[in-house]
Amino acid sequence: MDHPVLDVVIPVYNEEKDLAPCIRGLHAHLRATFPYPFQITVADNASTDTTLAVAQELVREIAEVSVIHLEAKGRGRALRAAWGVSTAPVLAYMDVDLSTDLAALLPLVAPLISGHSDLAIGTRLSRSSRVVRGPRREVISRCYNLLLRGTLAVRFTDAQCGFKAIRADVAASLLPLVQDGAWFFDTEMLVIAQRSGLRIHEVPVDWIDDPDSRVDVLATAMADLQGVARLARALGTGALPLNQLRREFGRAPLPGTSMSEGTDRGDRTVNGKGNGAAAAGVLGVPAGLTRQLLRFAGVGVASTLAYLVLFVLLRGVAGAQAANLVALLVTAVANTAANRRLTFGVSGRDDAGRHHLQGLFVFAIGLALTSGSLAALHAASQHPGRLPEVSVLVLANLASTVVRFLLLRAWVFHPSRLGRYGRDAGVRHTAGR
Repeated sequence: MDHPVLDVVIPVYNEEKDLAPCIRGLHAHLRATFPYPFQITVADNASTDTTLAVAQELVREIAEVSVIHLEAKGRGRALRAAWGVSTAPVLAYMDVDLSTDLAALLPLVAPLISGHSDLAIGTRLSRSSRVVRGPRREVISRCYNLLLRGTLAVRFTDAQCGFKAIRADVAASLLPLVQDGAWFFDTEMLVIAQRSGLRIHEVPVDWIDDPDSRVDVLATAMADLQGVARLARALGTGALPLNQLRREFGRAPLPGTSMSEGTDRGDRTVNGKGNGAAAAGVLGVPAGLTRQLLRFAGVGVASTLAYLVLFVLLRGVAGAQAANLVALLVTAVANTAANRRLTFGVSGRDDAGRHHLQGLFVFAIGLALTSGSLAALHAASQHPGRLPEVSVLVLANLASTVVRFLLLRAWVFHPSRLGRYGRDAGVRHTAGR
């Protein structure tokens, strides 16, 4: 076989039934439509059934198929291992259920082969995508991507679609920085790529949900929220070498633009001058308040959606008060981290512990409002149903959101209480923006 241009990795765990049809179908499609040499790699994630034996039989049957075996589970771990040993210049992966129409594969990898783009992703959330899946997964997917937009300021539309590709040289630089070895791997890789100025190409896909999916939605959602908080902290403290990656791939800002990590372009300073309405200010409104309100609203919408998703998921296995406590606590931590960085411009580790401690106090006020509202509802009706519970919680969260903003601005992140980074941010709010 000629040296492969494309290596398509199929991560699998206990897929003895679906693996052979998937590999044969993918191989036939690539033979018929892909104009370059290719390879298909089965990444077995510690399967306990006959998946590995099926994969080894496929290797003997099809020249372009190879297999690697891992002793631990995790999609990110499998991709890191398979991509790390591949010799192909373009690396891709897709789910074994072939939920994504294979007609999108060539459009996915073509911009990487040409060198125009650095990564490529399939998106189920484009207007031209055609998607068949249940309302629960649809809501969770959209809420998760809204959360990413509100907390990490992402611009790509679908972080978790199991249909992605990356140039090998880009993967060699990004993968050592990606900590997650499970489902958050995709999101973390894409966020670091975006913040490094790399080009992410999106392809609308036709996608049909697999009813036999073994993904634990609740556990995955909790792990993703933890990953968002960890990644936001790393970005806020400057722990990731983004400027080094920009220089490595020639993605420094063009002349006449300011240095940016891929976000906040609309309100940065350009050539020492404030940009737009944020610099001019609004008559009678304190400097920085308009920008802060917009950022806070974005973070608040994402946090509320994430909170409601968690509440509904947890409500099926726990009582209303317990589900409310866990959902509010998880989203409160992420909310404080996001507002610290995005709304109030505070970076670095200075006073981070105090900010989160005070954020938990603000969380306690929100807990009192939501728990009190739930208690009042259940006192008025013994079995109120899920819709009245969610409606009451939405109203209670709106009230707690107003209180949260006032406390964060006037107490937690007031310039007089901040350290060096906060004081610098305060100067930017009043003078530079």
